[in-house]
Amino acid sequence: MISKFRRNLCTLVIGIAMCAASADAGAQSSVTLYGLVDAFAGEVRAAGASANTWEVGSGGMTTSYWGISGSEDLSGGLKAVFALESFMRVSSGQSGSYTGQAFFGRNAFVGLSGQFGEVTVGRNTAPLFVSALLFNPFGNSFVFSPVILHTYMTSAMGAASVQSDTALDNSILYQTPEAGGLSGSLLYSNAGEAGHAGQANYSASVLYFAGAFSATAAVQALHTAALFANGATQQTAWMLGTACRIGPAKLYMEYERVDNNNQINDDTVQVGASVAAGQGSVLLSWAGTRRHEADGTHGDWSTVSLGYDYPLSKRTDVYAAWRLDSVSGSSDGNSVGVGIRTRF
Repeated sequence: MISKFRRNLCTLVIGIAMCAASADAGAQSSVTLYGLVDAFAGEVRAAGASANTWEVGSGGMTTSYWGISGSEDLSGGLKAVFALESFMRVSSGQSGSYTGQAFFGRNAFVGLSGQFGEVTVGRNTAPLFVSALLFNPFGNSFVFSPVILHTYMTSAMGAASVQSDTALDNSILYQTPEAGGLSGSLLYSNAGEAGHAGQANYSASVLYFAGAFSATAAVQALHTAALFANGATQQTAWMLGTACRIGPAKLYMEYERVDNNNQINDDTVQVGASVAAGQGSVLLSWAGTRRHEADGTHGDWSTVSLGYDYPLSKRTDVYAAWRLDSVSGSSDGNSVGVGIRTRF
């Protein structure tokens, strides 16, 4: 029943988007259908796993998704905006980046934009996640990007470092206009429960892009107990990132600190590079996390990834990547994949 409902919903949404896109331009409004499809074949084995897993996987470099977005000119430089975006797993045809995720789990918001910037209400991507993906050579890959894995995925070391999804429900996001390469974002999210006791979540970032140099600072504070799977009830995460282009190479660095109120704290460092090679780019990244346990002991997680990304056109590229995971007290894990990614 649910699958049938989702199929019907997709058909309806796509139909609306196509009709709106062909509407008369004089209406001063627009709707766009867009997305990305990414699939790979290979082996994925995390540190501590008991056996190899050969698979056809989804989202080797970027989690596949589709969406519709639109805007309406309200005059005076003011616009109404919206976006509805859904992750999908190409290998199985299922919606969501994981089982149980909301249908429009990537983004689902409506808001206003103008000279003041943009304000959107609904489910918004967290600024901390945006900063993390922009300052490492593998972007937002949940298969091959070491810093994304160390931040958002469980491992043989235990629960994920940051105890939230890449987007936050029941949120208000304000994004400033860009000025001299500088911009900022501030997100507030309540618990989404009637009578909640101020258990709010916050995420904020500052981004700077100027020629060959770019940098970011981001922070996220979580206070909604229902989010946590690591035994804590409050968490603060902050990160610094920078990137610099030198000739054919772009160098990346990130530092992230995560503090929990159960005295389990993580320090993560990421260094990487993207180097032009032929028509494509060689990608290299390493991330290391030290987890400080409440009893004074610590665990270490190290991940290195090497890849090559080759564009076939402006919208389509093919890639190959290898990843090695090492967690203290566990066997190493090797992962390798060859894939294709296309945008529409």
